[in-house]
Amino acid sequence: MPSVRKATEKDIPKILELLVQVDMVHHLGRPDIFKGPVTKYGAEELKVILQDDKTPVFVCVDENDVPLGHAFCVHKQELGSSVLTDIKTLYIDDICVDSAARGKHVGKTLYDHVIAYAREQGCYNVTLNVWTCNPGAMKFYEAMGLVPQKIGMEKVL
Repeated sequence: MPSVRKATEKDIPKILELLVQVDMVHHLGRPDIFKGPVTKYGAEELKVILQDDKTPVFVCVDENDVPLGHAFCVHKQELGSSVLTDIKTLYIDDICVDSAARGKHVGKTLYDHVIAYAREQGCYNVTLNVWTCNPGAMKFYEAMGLVPQKIGMEKVL
């Protein structure tokens, strides 16, 4: 049974591999927007992210402590806005399950851990963005009980 823990520097090589997988899903769906194959963070940037309590990263690992997936999160709160309330939000910036581990409940295990963590942190909600070119992710998030909060729209010129 996979387990979830906070990511450490030793996980960076596998996280980089997973980030390429995420990018390629987006690149194949929207090559007009996403370059491929690339990662959105480099190893040095990941070291900084992993040390920041405002940007927790979790990995779901197998019995040998090898990451099968990751969840990048960001704590967000608008304080003193004239329009928005002061709620605390945990934003899931990126979630990925290794293509070789899909269908083994890694995504659900990661997601459940993120929800529990958000509750422990006193968050009001958990949010994320999903690209419409990634119907598998959309279906997964809907199965987890997420509902649309807002919709981004475009007109390609």
